Amino acid sequence: MKKFLGIDIGGTNVKMAAVNRDGKIIDRRKFPTSELSSKGFVPSFLDVVDRYLSDHTDIKKIGVGVPGMLSKNRKTTLEVPAIPQLNGVDLHSSLTRRFQNKKFYLENDANSAALGEYHFAEQENMPETFLFITLGTGVGGAAIINKTIFRGGDGNGMELGHTLSKNGKRLEQNIGKAGIMGIAEEKLRNYTGDTEIKCLENMSPKELSTFAAEGDPFAADLFSDVGLFLGESLVSTIRVLDIKTILIGGGVSAVFDHIKDAMLGPMKEYLTPYYMEKVDIHRAVLGNRAGIVGAASLCFMD
Repeated sequence: MKKFLGIDIGGTNVKMAAVNRDGKIIDRRKFPTSELSSKGFVPSFLDVVDRYLSDHTDIKKIGVGVPGMLSKNRKTTLEVPAIPQLNGVDLHSSLTRRFQNKKFYLENDANSAALGEYHFAEQENMPETFLFITLGTGVGGAAIINKTIFRGGDGNGMELGHTLSKNGKRLEQNIGKAGIMGIAEEKLRNYTGDTEIKCLENMSPKELSTFAAEGDPFAADLFSDVGLFLGESLVSTIRVLDIKTILIGGGVSAVFDHIKDAMLGPMKEYLTPYYMEKVDIHRAVLGNRAGIVGAASLCFMD
């Protein structure tokens, strides 16, 4: 059975697992990013990859998802806000020098997750062209066009979370983790309806999404606002790229049913029938597997 190694570098954890050609995860491992960074991220990262590959000597190809911007040739990590030690690092050369009989593929984490959805979602009639949006700590964006990752002019396109939104803020500032909690705090101060949510201290968007999924009116209304922000941004994205299928993933995607109608509102207002007759918005299916299996799917590109 041929296996590939998928590595998902995140601000909280570095996750890795062997993945077969059908997307089955084998031997998943996790390492705290802070622990690797405290010892020097790159050498520590190489060490944990070495330990993993020592246990899986048959793996020849490794895909790595990086939470930031990469050089056009996909060798240097340019800007990685969650792990500043990776800024300006020729990570590909470091890996290939250490593991000379292995082949490595580096990609932005949202792009690799989108590619994973294409290869492994197992949805009937999976489109060859779609937008992929992740809602979680931040807002990630990617596009698969004709089965291929769309990277933009110099390799770092589709940064939807960093496009301008309302209130002079970037979209991520409005509906990323901090943005959602800010909206929630403001709404709760003036909320007079029924809700189980009395205090937001020590809560997160993921916990609020659980309340929304359970039908709490306040939480449902909150995520309706999130859907509105996202829908307004997607109007421009759809107009620019002419892509009408949209997959929503990430930790907040559990409330997809509560954001979908609100997303469609500005689309119906600002998009013509040419677009709306084919708009198809649905929830991504890989969940927390997307990062690892998406990274592994980078190995299929040649």
